[in-house]
Order: sequence, then structure tokens, then C-alpha cells
Amino acid sequence: MLKRHLYIVLLLLACTAQAQYKGSGTSVFNFLDLPASSRINALGGSNVSVRDGDISMGMCNPALLGERTDKVLQLNFSYYLPGTMFGSVLYGHNFGRSKVERERKEGEPEKPNYFAVGIHYLDYGYMPYADVDGNLTGGKFGAKDILIDAMYARQLGPMFSVGVALKPVYSIYESYHSFALGADVGAHFQTRDSTFQMGLVLRNIGWQLVGFYSQEGGTNHEMLPLNLELGLNYRFKHAPIRLHATFHNLQQWNLGYEWTGLEKDATTGDIIAHEVKWYDMLFRHTIFAIDIVPRSERFYLTLSYNHRRRAEMNLSDQRSLAGFGIGAGVRIKQCRIGFGMSQLTKSNFSYQASISLDINSLLK
Repeated sequence: MLKRHLYIVLLLLACTAQAQYKGSGTSVFNFLDLPASSRINALGGSNVSVRDGDISMGMCNPALLGERTDKVLQLNFSYYLPGTMFGSVLYGHNFGRSKVERERKEGEPEKPNYFAVGIHYLDYGYMPYADVDGNLTGGKFGAKDILIDAMYARQLGPMFSVGVALKPVYSIYESYHSFALGADVGAHFQTRDSTFQMGLVLRNIGWQLVGFYSQEGGTNHEMLPLNLELGLNYRFKHAPIRLHATFHNLQQWNLGYEWTGLEKDATTGDIIAHEVKWYDMLFRHTIFAIDIVPRSERFYLTLSYNHRRRAEMNLSDQRSLAGFGIGAGVRIKQCRIGFGMSQLTKSNFSYQASISLDINSLLK
């Protein structure tokens, strides 16, 4: 009954926020959709179902925190464009039941409360001042985004967990600044042998408290990039293979523009606009991935495909791997090292590296 009520609450929140989303027509702080770690990058940019001890997965769904994220410190560094810096630091801490609570049931963890905090930083570098005609006027200015993510999850029995995250966001672009407060609400289910996992999350619920600019009647306030996601993954019992499917932005159908691309007519030279077909739009909501990972989980190799990224970033007259992601990781004693890579355009690759330390094991 509790599970059913949680899913109903998530859907009601999505419907309410979507009604407001249509009214605003825009969103800010879209850097919140950037993958926070090499693992997430390799999985196609988002994954809300896999729970394997990687603390950064809590950024996609706070319910993915678990027993194995206790006292884990993770450092992430990303490279997108020259001159930019994107990185994060995360730390997890679990705590247990009080003395007045009942004895735990069989299969339940000793510490069913999971907490993690992360700081994420995106520096766009420095850009020169210029006038409306593009003439340099001297001097430079900077732009930065900062996110603090406080995540909490609770284990409800051996197969079900729920989570929530509070996300203060601050941005400063030259002399303009903005502050927003957001939240994530999520749930996770897995079978006792963990062969099947499912996650549901409503991300980035919130608005600007301080807008970048004022308009007639007061400060302009915009929404965060709301995202309702459903994820599934299945791990084969007798093969080191795990399959993933993530369905994102379920709160809205139209994810693209009115066209998928522009082409010139060979005869007339006119620009031809292509409308997005329904099946193309359907697959823009999907991310597929495959893991090669043994039962020991000492290493993994991941390949993913994000159709929305492919449709928006691919150039019709050039070959590229836009939309595809690949990554690998290895666990050496108390340390996890990961690397992820994806191509955004022909000449623009996104690289991410992650390192996780199990402080519990180091102190023993």
C-alpha cells in the first residue's frame, strides 16, 4: 500500500508541475541535466534504476543510495570545452535505528537511513567583452554555476527504498546572479537477487527565488528543468551482462523543435525543414545501455545510446558518434576508478573521470 501511494504522489507532482511548466515555457539551470560522473556519462547521461554502490547515482535518483555508499568519498572531473571546468565532490554516511525501534526483520540492513551530500561546480571560463557588432571593448567576465545536493534515502524492507534530495542552486554570469531551490523525489525496487531493478524519480522540482533579471511587475522567476524518469534494468543470472532502459521527460511529449534538421534543396537552394515524426519523438524519450559486469563487480564496461542527443547533435552531412557513450571502471581494493566518454558533435567529445574511496575499509 505504501508503494502504491508513493507512485501516486510522484505522478500527481509531475502533473501539477507540468501544468506550470507549460505556462512558463522556459527553464533555467539546465546544467542540472549534465551527467555528474563517468558512470552516468557512460550510461547515456541518466540512469535512475541501477543500484550498485556508486554514490553518484544518487544524483539521478536519491533512492539509489544504499548500504554500500556509507562513508564513500567520490571525486569527479569532467571536460566538455576548452576553458571550462566541471567537477564534483560527494560523501555518503549511513545511520541506524534508534533503541526504541523494533528489532530489524530478516534481510533488512542495520543502517536503513542513507545520507549523502555533494557539491557540483561548473566554471565556463572567461569571455571578452564586446559590443553589439562584435568589436572587443576590453576586459573579460566570468560565469559559474554551483549546486549543493543533500540526499536522503530510507530502506523500506529488503526490496524497496525511497529517497528525497534538496538542491540549492546558485549562478553568477558577469554581474547577473540567480538563486533557486529544487528537490528530487524518487523510489527504487529490486528483487531479492537484484537481477531486476526499477526506479522512478521526479527531478528538479523547483523555481528561482532570485531571478537573473526583472520585468514589469517584478523579478522574472523561471522553473528548473523538470524531469520525470522511469528506469529498468535486468541482469542475466548466468552471464555477466546487464541491460538498461531509461525513459526520461515523461511529463511532456514534445522534446524537440518543429524540425529535426535543415537541408538545402539541390535544385532550388531553398531550406527544407523536416518535422519530427511521432516515432522519432517517442525514441527521444529513451536511453538504452548495456553493461558487461561480473558478479564480483571488480570491473565494468558500458555502452549506451541516447536518441535525443543523437537527433539534436548529429550533423546530416558529417559522420559522428553523437548519442553514443562508452565507459569503463575497475575496483582495486578500497578504490574505484571510472572513465566515461560521449560525443556531442563531430569535434566535441565529453570526457569524465571518477575516483571513489571507501573510508570504512581504509580505517580498518
